[in-house]
Amino acid sequence: MNDPDPQKQGKRVGLHPAIVIFGVIIGLWLFIQAIIPKSKDIHPPQGNEDRSEHLALLLKEAESAPVPSIKVTAHVQEMNALSLLVPQQTTDSQIVALLNHLRRSRMNGSLASQVPVTTPGNALGEFAVADVYIFSDPAYAMPEAIEILSVGAHAPGDFYQSTIPYEIAMEQVRGHYAVNLNRKSQPERASLGFGEIATGLYSRRYQPVF
Repeated sequence: MNDPDPQKQGKRVGLHPAIVIFGVIIGLWLFIQAIIPKSKDIHPPQGNEDRSEHLALLLKEAESAPVPSIKVTAHVQEMNALSLLVPQQTTDSQIVALLNHLRRSRMNGSLASQVPVTTPGNALGEFAVADVYIFSDPAYAMPEAIEILSVGAHAPGDFYQSTIPYEIAMEQVRGHYAVNLNRKSQPERASLGFGEIATGLYSRRYQPVF
């Protein structure tokens, strides 16, 4: 039998191991990038980030937009929470105008003449802690909805025997004004739509206003 070709002796058969390892690493990286969503898809825009052009336009329009009429439809005292009903034709710029109005009214002391106080007798004020949920659909402007939202998405499913799922109630919120004067770093915040910072859940219409 003839000896193997001297030129072929010592040569590897197939791909070099380094090429194989490099290919595996690239493949894993592409796989991870495909299955893990980008952070910008998880977290909404925050106050220190550039706001969208849409929100900037709403803020500008809100300066001259009329504040819509409101009707208090629910007051859950133990949760310091209220629900307000606005007309169904209320625009987003009017919701922003209402959020700004609620803030100004709380700061100048006139909010108690418009809605029930949430912390009567509190040393920090009558609205030291408050969650105001704004709806335009009367089917959701009710105690059951704001109880679900106030408890939060982390609560057990049977905590309240509710016929309104949390995810549905969240999407029906037109605006949200939250006050906690015990929290010095951010005593109040407001948004179009609804967002739960603790769990990172945000409605589709969520936009931070302040």
